[in-house]
Amino acid sequence: MKTIKRTYLLLCGAMLCLLIGCEIQENFEYQKSGTTGELGVTAWEFIQANDSLTLLESAISKANLESLYNGMDARTFIAPTNQAFKQYLATNAYASLEEVPLPILKNTLKYHIVKEVVLFTNPDLAESNNPIAYDTENGQLMFLSHNTNYQGLVNEETSKQWTIVTSNLEPKNGAIHVVSSIVYFSAPAGNLNIPDSSVKTDTIYPHHDTYINGGSSSGVNYGGDVLIKVKNVTDNGDYDRKGFLMFDLKDFDDEGVITDVKLEMAVKFTAAKGVAMNLFTSKDTLWNETSLTFDNATLPEGDPIASLTTTKISTFAFDVTDYYNSLDNKQKVSFVLDGEPGTDETDEFATKENTTHNAPILIATIASGNNVLVLQTNKGFTVQGGETFVLSNEIVEVTGADASDIIYNLEEAPLNGWLIRGADILKPGDRFTQFDVNSRNMIYISNGSGTSDGIVVSARDRAGSSLESFLLDIAIQ
Repeated sequence: MKTIKRTYLLLCGAMLCLLIGCEIQENFEYQKSGTTGELGVTAWEFIQANDSLTLLESAISKANLESLYNGMDARTFIAPTNQAFKQYLATNAYASLEEVPLPILKNTLKYHIVKEVVLFTNPDLAESNNPIAYDTENGQLMFLSHNTNYQGLVNEETSKQWTIVTSNLEPKNGAIHVVSSIVYFSAPAGNLNIPDSSVKTDTIYPHHDTYINGGSSSGVNYGGDVLIKVKNVTDNGDYDRKGFLMFDLKDFDDEGVITDVKLEMAVKFTAAKGVAMNLFTSKDTLWNETSLTFDNATLPEGDPIASLTTTKISTFAFDVTDYYNSLDNKQKVSFVLDGEPGTDETDEFATKENTTHNAPILIATIASGNNVLVLQTNKGFTVQGGETFVLSNEIVEVTGADASDIIYNLEEAPLNGWLIRGADILKPGDRFTQFDVNSRNMIYISNGSGTSDGIVVSARDRAGSSLESFLLDIAIQ
């Protein structure tokens, strides 16, 4: 290590103006001061010699990727600082690098390596704010550019971009650009909830809405109150309240295909502790708001059908699409609102009788369903154990509408790996588009176990046309 540092000091000379106490400078423009920017050491040697990159060094060693950073194949290395890794660990609830699954860490590092030398003095990059796509070692794309102040940018004009803090360092095996965040590719994000022009909505109101109170008030009816009050302290004590709403789905009378259903509740007050507000169903659809009490209410069983985290907003919206689709026919439904157990948070919502706030409503998105979607390609793919595979339209493609309008719903997540869009590990119910697939925004990472895996998805477009769920096969070698 001392030999590396001596070599670095001798060969870099005036480059030390970039380093203050071995910390990377915070400005983009590399100060030449009579030097060329050539480090005279490999990227791996530079990383080892720099105290601001010790976590990057540890990550590379853990992932056994030293040969990529020390080899003589010319590459561009995006080097995240220690602070970048600390932020990444905190965001993903990892206590240390040791807790990061090795395949995910390896994929993350490989995305930070561009498969050619890119310096911001390159003629191709002369124009400001003109991002150019380059292939990375994990198979995705990285866009590099600079702004009018000549600050280097990573992934400009995608969903998330970053500013390079030190650029144009030239190790013997390519280029190094230092960033203060872990970067990733995320294709430009369209709003998955925006329908096409043929889509309309239908709104219905509750037949009954009220709340019940436990403990000494368990026999009291609150049907005359203009608020639905919710609080969970001990579940059934003096201060425990649960909201009840009854809708008749037959009130939806517009023709077409219902693609989404949500329950909106106008918020009169919320303590907004950032805890769960849960929506359940009750089997009883015969209760009346003028007679319902804690003593005679049929409380919900099982898991909530929808949840959200309480914040200071004017409307709580619950996505009940999956629940609606699970019903055999239009019928009366009874919803129960309950707070996260033991959180002692007060929340109050308007009833249909409230004259100052909007009444609770169920909103259905209704589309024509006139398009015809076709599963054009479903080839499956093969991946090495513990490695990454980038999806493309050569692997899976649904046609019949624009790629950005074709929305996949993840019905079953892989068992022996992760399906990732951008920085998000997808779980059942999450969505992505054909455009995500086409732009190499979707990756599968094997966790190193098993010999096969699979992803089950369904698809629809914004006009309401749909495809039944299908399996994308994955072979693991």
